[in-house]
Amino acid sequence: MSAVEQCDDPVEDYLSALEAALHGPVRAKARLLEEVRDGLTDSVAEHTRQGIPYDRAAGQALREFGTMDDLVASCQRELTIAQARHTARSIAVTMPFLIACWFLVRNAGDDQDWALPWTAQLMAVYLAGIAVVAALLAAGALAATGTLARWLPTPDELPRMVGWTGTTASLSIAVATLALATASVLATNWPLIALACTLAATSHGVMASSVRACRQVARLPIMEPTGPR
Repeated sequence: MSAVEQCDDPVEDYLSALEAALHGPVRAKARLLEEVRDGLTDSVAEHTRQGIPYDRAAGQALREFGTMDDLVASCQRELTIAQARHTARSIAVTMPFLIACWFLVRNAGDDQDWALPWTAQLMAVYLAGIAVVAALLAAGALAATGTLARWLPTPDELPRMVGWTGTTASLSIAVATLALATASVLATNWPLIALACTLAATSHGVMASSVRACRQVARLPIMEPTGPR
């Protein structure tokens, strides 16, 4: 087909509209769109082999594929679960960095003239508790959307839970980063604490964007798949 024909291709228009309507991890979204493209291409090819003109064959293939609203809702569920897994994995990987940062603070030395070590230790206990709980919840979410999903349905509220767990974890890292930045100025062993601050800030940056995306897709309408497309 020529460039003009491609611009007016109903299949490409359909795929463009579907791409704009879906939200989720880039790779998962690209894979899903490619599956839809392959299905439509095969269907159109089947109709054209029967002597039907391309435009009519494309229109018939699109009608057989279902309405855009139904397809968006079904595909969005898959992408929402994929985003929840992506965010849960991010939490499970980055939260140990928070504990590592506070471990560095705990061993930075006790020769300060003020009560920084005790303050750091108390805050470390609190934030480490948040980190452990968040990591455990993230591990549970990964199991629920992975191995356990073969036998049990994925709870509809799971992506929302992952999003808000990640929000809490991300805020705790932000607090840790601020505290560590202050400590690096006031402590005698500031290079070590500055390193911990850098690790905490990096962890926050890695997690924050994934958490925002998870909260956004968790608010989108989804539906249970009714069978293979």
